[in-house]
Amino acid sequence: MQEKLAITVLVITLALFALVMVLYNLMTHKKEDFNQIVLSQQQYDSRIIPFKRGDILDRNGTYLAASEKVYNLILDPKQIMSDPDAYLEPSVTALTECFGYDRNEIMNLIQEKKDKQYVRYTKQLTYEDKTKYDKYKLDKTKALKKEKKDIKGIWFEDEYKRIYPYNSMGSKVIGFANGDGMGGTGGIEQFYNTTLMGINGREYGYLNDDSNLERVIKPSSNGNTVVSTIDVNIQKIVEKYINEWEQQTGSKKVGVIVMDPNNAEILAMADDKSFDLNNPRDLRPEFTPDLLRQLGIKEAIDDFKRKNKDAQPLTEETVTQHYSDEQIISLGTQVAWNQTWRNFTISDGFEPGSTEKIFTVSAALEEGAITGQEVFDCNRFLEVGGHKIKCVSRFGHGPITVEQGLMKSCNVVMMRIAQQIGKDKFYKYQQMFGFGSKTGIDLPGEADNKSTIYTVDNAGPTDLATNSFGQNFNCTMIQMAAAYGSVINGGSYYEPHVIKQILNEQGAVVKKVDPVLVRETVSEPTTKFINEALFKTVNAEGGTGGAAKVAGYKVAGKTGTAEKIPRDKKNYVVSFCGYAPADNPQVLVYVVVDEPHVEDQPHSTYASEIFQKIMADILPYLNIFPDTDAEGVPSGDGAKLPEQEGITSETTAASEGEGSSQETTAQETTAAVPTLENGQTVAPEDLNPSEEYVNRQEGDDSELPASVPQDTSESLESESQSIEETTAQ
Repeated sequence: MQEKLAITVLVITLALFALVMVLYNLMTHKKEDFNQIVLSQQQYDSRIIPFKRGDILDRNGTYLAASEKVYNLILDPKQIMSDPDAYLEPSVTALTECFGYDRNEIMNLIQEKKDKQYVRYTKQLTYEDKTKYDKYKLDKTKALKKEKKDIKGIWFEDEYKRIYPYNSMGSKVIGFANGDGMGGTGGIEQFYNTTLMGINGREYGYLNDDSNLERVIKPSSNGNTVVSTIDVNIQKIVEKYINEWEQQTGSKKVGVIVMDPNNAEILAMADDKSFDLNNPRDLRPEFTPDLLRQLGIKEAIDDFKRKNKDAQPLTEETVTQHYSDEQIISLGTQVAWNQTWRNFTISDGFEPGSTEKIFTVSAALEEGAITGQEVFDCNRFLEVGGHKIKCVSRFGHGPITVEQGLMKSCNVVMMRIAQQIGKDKFYKYQQMFGFGSKTGIDLPGEADNKSTIYTVDNAGPTDLATNSFGQNFNCTMIQMAAAYGSVINGGSYYEPHVIKQILNEQGAVVKKVDPVLVRETVSEPTTKFINEALFKTVNAEGGTGGAAKVAGYKVAGKTGTAEKIPRDKKNYVVSFCGYAPADNPQVLVYVVVDEPHVEDQPHSTYASEIFQKIMADILPYLNIFPDTDAEGVPSGDGAKLPEQEGITSETTAASEGEGSSQETTAQETTAAVPTLENGQTVAPEDLNPSEEYVNRQEGDDSELPASVPQDTSESLESESQSIEETTAQ
């Protein structure tokens, strides 16, 4: 045992001796080399050179987002205090006279941090601020030298500040960059973040063999510029009339999309919840402290449930046992941010109503289920699957053609047509038109509504009937706009997009974003039929879109009035999707108004009138000239308060032959006009309403089914969800 211990001690002693020899050798022969290594690892004027985040332009080259160079004021207390008699007073005086800072505060800071070489005192000073200081120092240097004094330990660090010249305009499409410019939240800023970002450079300082300071500069690589499809002037027009609507009438929500139907370029996109991109975390006035607390309590309950799945759920009374008031307000604030930043036009689903009807007719024409010349009989309602499902007209339309079914927004015609198409083909076309799947638009947070749309596997007769006129399934505005574009442009379904080009720092095109043709949906004859019918919907007597007419232009479009869940609340989403010219569509405008702030909501005219004002300004701007034949179709009563579209609760399978065809081929609709119970003929204005209007009378025994697949609540209430892949920083 003693021998082993002796050997161990001997080995350790030899190892230590060897280590001492190695260290001695390094100190005597390689001292300068290792001194240089150590010194080179110290910061000798080494700094980051920030990249400039790429700009965002509109389609005409107008700046929507840009990066402006600003300067951070850096203090070096160690250098100042290396000779306080010479440097302290002049340096503090320079700061107070140039920037108006408090003398005592700066003096105390420098003395407290006298061992620090880097103190960031102020962020994002302007070029004018820096220039003012540089001039002051230059003017004072000569006089100070005579007194053996100098201004030391003050320098500026470059940085870039993201600015948005139009403040809140286009906020949902543009999005905003976070403070450091390394990430974007919402809109183009988030979706194209990697394109807009660059790579920081660095300036290194090190000591050479002679212990002299050397510099190596690795320049920064700036981000690329993104050219969007947005047109600033069209965006302004859209937001102008959204604001006008909100000030005069208002609603729970309103959204507008303007699109080129021939390539799915988005020209404008907005809703009523805009925010200042330069101050994105400034909450809107409606978010009062009480509301923030309510939102925070709800979010805290959900947060606890997510983190403690097996624990007893919290209640409003017990939530304060696990979350402080500060935490609750913080959670409520983040919910408020997410609600503000959420893009209604792509993230929220709703029952579209009668705007869906063109897809029912298009599918039937494509499959040969109808020729377009049929005449159906509308007797107020149809009974399907135990539900009495009403037409938009509470009196019924009597004999009515397919074209008139679109013009007058007849639910019964659509239900009959859907029965003739059959479930398999109807839902095949639903999928083909893009309902239940994302459009692929290059913006974050798009909803697909896959779980809130019926398929051939889970749809029953009632579902088929109600889906034929746009109830009992959800879609987003962008899904509807893209599908409309494909029907009216000859059948080409393009992927909606908001970017045209990507440019490098020198302005050269590095990528051109061409329209992506996804699929063909309908044939040219079907497009022609739909365009003619929708032109008459706006311009002919009996059409529900009269309020959308623009003098001198061939405007076409379809009204929509959807009854929201729960049905007994009598809340509605009204909409209008229209375009011009009808025979050669160049621009499409889709307007959705959710719950107008009026007692009698279900008037499609509310949306049609917003559409009309927007289109009247857009068409001349786009150099789309008036058509002298635009008034060739007889018009109705103009823009009276619109009558509701086929959205009431009357749908159901006709007992007298659900699948049977109740049409006669190519016959005039001169059959008996509907009469009231007392035998009096129904007034023409009731048979030919100037708008789509869902008027549920007291004691009405009709019934519209009250759910969508896997969903028992309005999808429009899902605002508390955050922007996809976005955190409220």
